[in-house]
Amino acid sequence: MTLTANWSYPTNIRFGAGRIAEIAAACAAAGISKPLLVTDRGLAALPITARTLDLMEKAGLGRAIFAEVDPNPSEVNLEAGLRAYHAGGHDGVIAFGGGSGLDLGKMVAFMSGQSRPIWDFEDVGDWWTRADAAGIAPIVAVPTTAGTGSEVGRASVLTNSVTHVKKIIFHPRVLPAQVICDPELTVGMPPAITAGTGMDAFAHCLEAYCSPHFHPMSHGMALEGMRLVRTYLPRAYADGTDLEARAQMMAAGAMGAVAFQKGLGAIHAISHPVGAVYGTHHGTTNAAVMAPVLAFNREAIESRIEAAAAYLGITGGFDGFVADVAALNVGLNIPLNLTQMGVPTDRIDDLTAMALEDPSVGGNPVAMTPENTRALITACF
Repeated sequence: MTLTANWSYPTNIRFGAGRIAEIAAACAAAGISKPLLVTDRGLAALPITARTLDLMEKAGLGRAIFAEVDPNPSEVNLEAGLRAYHAGGHDGVIAFGGGSGLDLGKMVAFMSGQSRPIWDFEDVGDWWTRADAAGIAPIVAVPTTAGTGSEVGRASVLTNSVTHVKKIIFHPRVLPAQVICDPELTVGMPPAITAGTGMDAFAHCLEAYCSPHFHPMSHGMALEGMRLVRTYLPRAYADGTDLEARAQMMAAGAMGAVAFQKGLGAIHAISHPVGAVYGTHHGTTNAAVMAPVLAFNREAIESRIEAAAAYLGITGGFDGFVADVAALNVGLNIPLNLTQMGVPTDRIDDLTAMALEDPSVGGNPVAMTPENTRALITACF
């Protein structure tokens, strides 16, 4: 089977090995003639970034790059990116990288023509309508990991550098106009990042599948996304040059992000504050807290998980599913809990309060209270 296609779901996606060569065509389709490539510090010096800059320059698009992006990007990174964007006279953004580069690139484009502060556009009610839609620059997204799915999302996660709280900024026009999903760009991912980002995709699918909200399209996508991760992540982890596995994982990452329109839950409600306070890798944190959250939600999701287990070919129903997830984590050398990740227990009360404020709590199958959330977070150590 040839894993190359053009999709329009939910935006225009050029999927397939080698398609980074179409970066100039993607920019033209998005109406960008002078892009700023936004990525993270780690990617800035890598060959895949240099090649993309070469392709941009050859096409007459320049080779402007901004790479002052932290693993958990903040409004400080955003302000620096906006200065670079305006100083260079750019008319659009190429958001390039994993979740951090994609999220910040999207926010640079979003804020390029706004007059209000970024926190006025948090994903609360209809706050997104405060934005001047005409002031949002076009975006081309190029993921270099397979997990966050930010390339097909209408929001970004930013950490408030003062409060250390992660906030979701949403606007429909933050959805990139063009996406290039080229699995060759993910070949150089270290095994630990392959594992962590892959389990992020699995967490997106799992929580969307378990969410009590009504969204049959996302529900079905979440189920198939879990199958792809379970089948292909171990292969991508074992052999980073396995292009079929890399491609299927890239598809699963996008599927997870589309699926979680149905909702997220306690996994993300916990991992967001843990990552904001302690700087842990988001996907790896999701994986480390997954088993306790499944146990926490068991009463509400057992029959649904049994159905998923049957689809995935897992025996033993709910317990078999949990054991299979645990075995997947072990095979990927994921830490077994937050303690193994180096997270101390000195701020459980703070993490509890922050988790209860996280937007993800609304999609958890079991209502989260101060008492049960504190017990759940304690169980994650």
